[in-house]
Amino acid sequence: MNRKQLIEQIRKKQSFLCVGLDTDPDLIPDCLKDHPHPVQEFNKRIIEATHDLCVAYKPNTAFYESRGVKGWEDLVQTWKLIPQDCFSIADAKRGDIGNTSTRYAQAFFDESLSGMSFDSVTVAPYMGSDSVKPFLAFEDKWVILLALTSNEGSRDFQFLKSDDKQLFESVIQESRSWAGSDQLMYVVGATRGEAFTTIRKWAPDHFLLVPGVGAQGGNFAEVCRYGLNKDCGLLVNASRSIIYASKGSDFAEKAREEALKMQQEMAAELRKIDF
Repeated sequence: MNRKQLIEQIRKKQSFLCVGLDTDPDLIPDCLKDHPHPVQEFNKRIIEATHDLCVAYKPNTAFYESRGVKGWEDLVQTWKLIPQDCFSIADAKRGDIGNTSTRYAQAFFDESLSGMSFDSVTVAPYMGSDSVKPFLAFEDKWVILLALTSNEGSRDFQFLKSDDKQLFESVIQESRSWAGSDQLMYVVGATRGEAFTTIRKWAPDHFLLVPGVGAQGGNFAEVCRYGLNKDCGLLVNASRSIIYASKGSDFAEKAREEALKMQQEMAAELRKIDF
């Protein structure tokens, strides 16, 4: 999915919701425990219940990779379940160099090798341009670069100053020379609402993937106030608050209810900017 197509979906659905498929087998409702493929069936029902309300899905690959071959197969099948009109994100947070980065990119981008072809992958920038450019070499694929994360430990490094800029500012400033806003996004945690003005100074046109709304307590209104741009420019992720809205057999219906609440809030914010 290219930038124009993503913007079209946001406009059509009046939503910039990303549903995180952080599917933990231990948290799947009991009604699916005897299913031959419980994770796949859980994801299938979540996707069927929410796909008209969101524009993206983001499986966190740790929940799949940790279960070996079976988990990897669940990830492949989950990618196949994501509708074509939804942006797909492999939340893998990779970060290495050279051929290793190329192989990581192939794992998530090259269907002929891995069985998957996600639209994007999250990448850690700590090792610099040669750890990111192998991902950018894949045509029509996106890199979502970690810039300012929502965890408490982000203050250990991301706010350190050099030459009057904090490290996360330097990451954004430097990385803009690697790719444009049609191939590069940034992760910015919703719990860092006060920093969105600074982020937009360095990345006025880029899309921002925003985790931390919902279970993590990020301020949605603040994210929109300081983060929205003329093309929307936001993908706000919610995982646990949607997919685990119920522990019963009505989990999909409850997930839809939570997704609908967020979509309606997003539609109201988009109307404010005449989008």
